[in-house]
Amino acid sequence: MLGAIIGDIVGSRFEWNNHRDKNFELFTDKCFATDDSIITLGVARAILESRPDWSDLSAQAVRCMQAVGRPYPHCGYGGRFYGWMYSDEPEPYFSFGNGAAMRVSPCGFAARSLDEARTLSRAVTQVTHNHPEGLKGAEATVVALYMARTGRPMEEIRATIDRDYYPMDFTLDGIRDSYRFNETCQDTVPQALMAFFESTGFEDAIRNAISVGGDSDTLAAITGGVAEAYYGIPEDIRSRALTYLDERLMDILLRFEEKYGA
Repeated sequence: MLGAIIGDIVGSRFEWNNHRDKNFELFTDKCFATDDSIITLGVARAILESRPDWSDLSAQAVRCMQAVGRPYPHCGYGGRFYGWMYSDEPEPYFSFGNGAAMRVSPCGFAARSLDEARTLSRAVTQVTHNHPEGLKGAEATVVALYMARTGRPMEEIRATIDRDYYPMDFTLDGIRDSYRFNETCQDTVPQALMAFFESTGFEDAIRNAISVGGDSDTLAAITGGVAEAYYGIPEDIRSRALTYLDERLMDILLRFEEKYGA
């Protein structure tokens, strides 16, 4: 899960000022944890506080995303999600925004099987992003992450995504000059996963994600979760990233890692 948070933090200063190559300083004083990190931690808390059979996970996702997210009204929520966050009667709003995929990495780390990974993804996604493309983007992210975490070869992960979710028939070099800011799952998740598929390590995956531009923090968050599951996170990058989390957010992260592993 921390990999997604790292991608978000690194990408935070590039969301509105894209950087279309891989040469940049990972962390600066302009970086911060955006809504991507905060709501990812809301999902993590929901998983921690759900029943063992996950029967209340959707209800916990609503409760915990609001409880974790409401103290951060200026962290970058999209308009409809902002309304959902502060509603006393929140309902799904048929979204296919990429927020479905940026927050879902805890599901891939908590799942005990690929089928369970899909179940957890749907449970935490359908409370807001209940459009088929929103559900698909979240599930593709979790499937890739779970397969990476359980030791499947990158070629097999890519083939699964290509067959079941999105055609992986492009390269980052081929889209770098033309790709533009996009907040949909269908035009963020494939690019984020390709940043992982073309990578040689965790840091390289994050740099790949930033280099194509677009919605940089969300794209790198999606990439970062899968890259963590496949490569792990270098200790120096982990240590630096943790300095961007306040005590409240850090507590959720550490409790989740204690239960499900770092």
